[in-house]
Amino acid sequence: MTGIPLVVAEEVAQALAEGRAVVALESNVITHGLPYPDNAATAAKVEAAVRAGGAVPATIGVDGGRLLIGLGEADLERFASASGIPKVSSRDLPVALARGGLGATTVASSLVAAELAGIPFFASAGIGGVHRGAQATMDVSADLIQFTRSKVAVVCAGAKNILDLRLTLEYLETQGVPLVSYRSDDFPAFYCASSGLRSPHRIDEPDVIARVVEHHWAAGARGAVVITTPPRPEDAVDSALAESAVREALAAAERDGVEGNAITKYLMRAVDEVTGGRTSQANMAVLISTAEVGGVLAAAHARHRSALR
Repeated sequence: MTGIPLVVAEEVAQALAEGRAVVALESNVITHGLPYPDNAATAAKVEAAVRAGGAVPATIGVDGGRLLIGLGEADLERFASASGIPKVSSRDLPVALARGGLGATTVASSLVAAELAGIPFFASAGIGGVHRGAQATMDVSADLIQFTRSKVAVVCAGAKNILDLRLTLEYLETQGVPLVSYRSDDFPAFYCASSGLRSPHRIDEPDVIARVVEHHWAAGARGAVVITTPPRPEDAVDSALAESAVREALAAAERDGVEGNAITKYLMRAVDEVTGGRTSQANMAVLISTAEVGGVLAAAHARHRSALR
């Protein structure tokens, strides 16, 4: 029995062979985020931001029973324009690979693919977390579980404010997942600069973050290091406005009987409607700014590893 078939883009393979920085990216934000052609344009901007930070982007997707590690322009266009591409989380990945066809990776499944390909850094705008009301529903994102399993550093703008962020932080602490905020005192809430919750650690120097990542893995840990970076001030949504919109969206979801896997997409769209499209604009902006910081930190990590050789 052979391993998972990986198709690694030439540029990505060369960068990895030379010890240069690579940042993995999910494809679910392309297929299940913005409408076409805005999604294709944003995907290109996100990859350009990774390059501006000093790293090579590797957007990940599933195609024909293979994991694509780095999508070319034609692949990005195909994922952006095709309809009905299924969302593939870590639990769905073996099924999607066995069946063939296209699949869009989430944070969790992208981490699986990144580790298989030997990519130590991943960037995404917002991670999943513990849902509001999880005490009754047990609704906890697979992202959090995967952070305990994949040796990949995750650069993000915190977790989406539709979630219970206090419980999300508690879960990360319980599971021993290091959480560091880059140049910020607080844990951000996706397109909000602060969740109102303090981060356990603030670090302003990329080389120190690189050492944190290496020390975590050198100590025998199997999982991720989560590194947060807030949205730029000009892109951030006011926290009070966002919270009011979330509460209104949650009431609408309960009224409409929306639950399970459908709840996140429903709430994100409902919040966007309540804010008059402000949050979708901020979503695009934070995807780009987080990707650039991911490139900066991945480049620092690559330099650190090179110095150790």
